[in-house]
Amino acid sequence: MTCRIDMLIVTTALVSVLGTPTVNAADKPAALIIAQGGMGDESYNDLAFAGFQRALKETGLEGKPVESKDVVAQAADILRRASDADFGLVVDLEYAHGEPMLEVAKDYPDTTFAILNQVQKGDNIVSVLFQEQEGSYLAGVLAAQVTTDTSIKGINAEPIIGVIGGTKSAGIDKFIAGYIEGAKSVNPKIDVKVAYSNNFADPALGQQMAKAMFEEGVDIIYQVAGGTGTGVIQAAKDTGHFAIGVDGDQDGVAPGNVLTSMIKKTDVAVEDVVKNYAKDVKLGGTTVAYGLKEDGVGLSDMKYTKDIIPAAYLAKVEAAKAEIISGKVKVWNVVEQGYPDYLK
Repeated sequence: MTCRIDMLIVTTALVSVLGTPTVNAADKPAALIIAQGGMGDESYNDLAFAGFQRALKETGLEGKPVESKDVVAQAADILRRASDADFGLVVDLEYAHGEPMLEVAKDYPDTTFAILNQVQKGDNIVSVLFQEQEGSYLAGVLAAQVTTDTSIKGINAEPIIGVIGGTKSAGIDKFIAGYIEGAKSVNPKIDVKVAYSNNFADPALGQQMAKAMFEEGVDIIYQVAGGTGTGVIQAAKDTGHFAIGVDGDQDGVAPGNVLTSMIKKTDVAVEDVVKNYAKDVKLGGTTVAYGLKEDGVGLSDMKYTKDIIPAAYLAKVEAAKAEIISGKVKVWNVVEQGYPDYLK
């Protein structure tokens, strides 16, 4: 699902830019709708839930997560049930719920809805965006340098890296395009193998796909597949190669075999939304974006791998980050710009 809508980009400090208070908006509890992959994915859902819990604790607001086995197929029903259950704020992590939310929100004007990773325009909808392509670009810059450095155990001399996405969609390909673009900024001839699991909750499938990719000469795989991606990390551990984690800091899932993680700070975004809802800040009708400039995305500290990565490689990553923040480099955004030729 691609939404090509002109976006109002604002800063992460919601309370400083969203002004008008509503009346008794925060008397009702908050719900967090969990996306495909479910709780325990050690990534997107778990990180968002951590931010949700922090906000509830700090504000004293009541709230709970909402999980469903059929989270995509039952989109409208899930949203309606949450609204009928008298939740005043419904924060939705599932990308596939965007269009159903647009329709459901019209029937519940007193409920505030928040959707992540896309823009849906509505008087009671707040859209939360991340510039995942920016953080993924940095992951590509790092991977393209490491992949031919045979002084690093588990690396071969071939300039071949990979990425496994959970589904062929603009939301996932936003990561993948950034990764490819970053890698090609280092080596235009690098081969980036792309595959899709079509599942966000099957670690065994992720492990199988990653092992097959490693056998093709890939030595670093970026996983953008939620719970399925934990299998990618396991395959890196099993074969002695490397994975790149996503959303949360997954470096510790397989210490030494996760080169880095592209952290998408969903916890901060969800925490901001809930806190501002609790303060009666009017959220509906706004869009907020978190990128490198806002410290909303970025690479992990590489706690377990930094000592094997040459300083020059890390310096190149920092230089790329500075160029993106300054605007000198603008990373392709699939959601806004459509598909580049290399990813159609």
